[in-house]
Amino acid sequence: MTTTASSPTSIGYARVSTTDQDTAIQEAALRAAGCRVIRKEKASGRSREGRDELATILDFIRPGDVLVVTKLDRLGRSTRDVLNLVHDLDQRGASLRVLEPEVSTAGPMGRMVLTVLGMVAEMELGFIRDRQR
Repeated sequence: MTTTASSPTSIGYARVSTTDQDTAIQEAALRAAGCRVIRKEKASGRSREGRDELATILDFIRPGDVLVVTKLDRLGRSTRDVLNLVHDLDQRGASLRVLEPEVSTAGPMGRMVLTVLGMVAEMELGFIRDRQR
């Protein structure tokens, strides 16, 4: 009996901040981008706390899979949180794809994007320290 590895999956993540908002527009864009699996939730993007659907994705994402969001702010509001999430995906062998503007962390260009995001995070931390002084 031969087993074959399953092919990579594009997993969509749709998030809105308040209960009176709807994820329908995000879901449609994620489906159009090829996501067959879409997890959605209504929760603040300030932190990962209380974002059970995102936690579920991170628990089950496999090497080669792609987490897809319509915009980067759907993942988090702070650069540091987003970078930490991208790092977690990278550690699992997965990548991130943002639809607007189109950005992917897969491949050589993706590594450059990660580097630039890291530089931005460091600049942000420097600005925070300057303001605290």
